[in-house]
Amino acid sequence: MSEREIINRTELPITIHSIAQDLSRLGVKEGDTVLVHSSLSKLGWVCGGPQVAVHGLLQAIGTSGTLVMPAQSSDWSDPAEWGNPPVPPEWIEIIYKEWPPFDPALTPTRGMGRIAEVFRTFPGTLRSQHPQVSFCANGNHARMIIQDHPLSPQFGVQSPLGKLYDLDAKVLLLGVGYDKCTSFHLSETALAGMPTKQMGAAIVEEGKRVWKWFTDFAYDAEDFALIGEQLEQAVDVQRGKVGIAESRLFGIRDAVDFASQWLRVHRKTST
Repeated sequence: MSEREIINRTELPITIHSIAQDLSRLGVKEGDTVLVHSSLSKLGWVCGGPQVAVHGLLQAIGTSGTLVMPAQSSDWSDPAEWGNPPVPPEWIEIIYKEWPPFDPALTPTRGMGRIAEVFRTFPGTLRSQHPQVSFCANGNHARMIIQDHPLSPQFGVQSPLGKLYDLDAKVLLLGVGYDKCTSFHLSETALAGMPTKQMGAAIVEEGKRVWKWFTDFAYDAEDFALIGEQLEQAVDVQRGKVGIAESRLFGIRDAVDFASQWLRVHRKTST
């Protein structure tokens, strides 16, 4: 969406105060732990851009709350699988040897949106150590959420998602659909017969840069939109607008438990 289109669709500039007010009406409360998936352009014309969006989110949860966002870095993956675009085969061994190791302070996010990328650099924000699917957190439970993120299963019960489930956190889809709902991946890790695959990334291990191979589930978000559609018929999902963005707020436990049941019935696996 172009800047002109965003301005034309926005009645008044979106501010820190208006974002916090809209989130409060949606059901976000002071002290909440909230996992946010977001699209800045869907909010409307934000007076200050992504940093204002982050300030508005933090204001809504207050000093006792915790804000969490995915900080995935899909460039830190096996170059043999890259397809958009692929790299020449003769480059692959060079990439294995020369790609820099994941650094939570430096490695940029990819495909997470401008709000998540700014949040990564916000004062007080901490980031988990997973080279491909890290999470960032800021607030009361931040350190507990991001610490000891295992390589595999990257979305399992010991991951930030599992800790958010234990905390009974909320999920906020801010202008994005259920296809972006990372929480459903936690349900996949409990599905019998889930296929696995080899993955790899450059990391620091025992103080040295290494290319690390590991095995994890072959996660698949293709049916997440359908799961979300049916989730809304089964559990309490608050719907409303933040700015001009169609948004949804719901409990992560409700979502993960529903998705687990749905996957057992509808997802075909090897068992």
